[in-house]
Amino acid sequence: MTPENQPGAKARIAPAGIAFLAVTSIGWGFNWPVTKYLIGFLPPLTLRGTTGVIGAVLLAILALLWGQTLHVPRAYWPRLVLAAILNVGCWMVLMGFALVYLPASEAALIAYTMPVWAAVLSWPILGERPNGLRVLSLVMAFAGMSAILGGNGFAASLSKLPGIIMALGGAISFAVGAVLAKKLPLDLPPVSAAAWQIGIGCLPVAIAGLLFEKSDFAALSGNGWLLFGYSTVGQFCIAYVCWFAALARLPASVAAIGTMAVPVIGVVTSAIALHEPLGIGQIAALIFTLAGVALATQS
Repeated sequence: MTPENQPGAKARIAPAGIAFLAVTSIGWGFNWPVTKYLIGFLPPLTLRGTTGVIGAVLLAILALLWGQTLHVPRAYWPRLVLAAILNVGCWMVLMGFALVYLPASEAALIAYTMPVWAAVLSWPILGERPNGLRVLSLVMAFAGMSAILGGNGFAASLSKLPGIIMALGGAISFAVGAVLAKKLPLDLPPVSAAAWQIGIGCLPVAIAGLLFEKSDFAALSGNGWLLFGYSTVGQFCIAYVCWFAALARLPASVAAIGTMAVPVIGVVTSAIALHEPLGIGQIAALIFTLAGVALATQS
């Protein structure tokens, strides 16, 4: 038995894994203000769907270049489609519309309560009884949302409520998908699995957007197209590939805690780039949310 496999031994933290995790967190964190900006030019379904479909195609090409098969056994198709709907389709739609009502910083904070809901949902789905840390993490998550809801007065709270409900729905949907993935795992190569899920989840969203929304891609300026490219390549390709590379080099718990940097980056960059408020309410929400996620990942 090697030293790192002995009971009580600390898992090795590979520097390359930390570097890949940092790129992932920056890529996903920057995408919140980028998406908020682009929604000012393209409607949510069109934006989220088209970037996802293009990103899925690029991921599929990467998977083939790296020798990963795109073949999906027949028995896996039902769980693959279910994962795509929960982890991608619902997430893209609900978070896209949430950004219409919420600042990018607040949408990012609610989105990253995912680990809290996953910890809670593990009880009915996997039979994992909740402990004190999970209950406390849930309390912290609600405290964070309360700080967002009551940050700027009653009238502002009512205007934010639809966005909060949709962002919460997206976070819970993703959490259900994550928990079900433990019960119904997909034994597929990681990049090809991501390509299939993103493609299946985003294709109907893109079609609905093109059919039912008035989309004017000509309205995008040069900077707009650069940000559109970032939202496609940066979010779906670079960040996702680095995420899988980080998972291959780091303990899952370290990787999960490392993603807590995403809402921090989202909040700070949104305040700088979009001049969104960063007052006591937003800082309190950030603290409560991060505390809840940290407790959930340790439970």
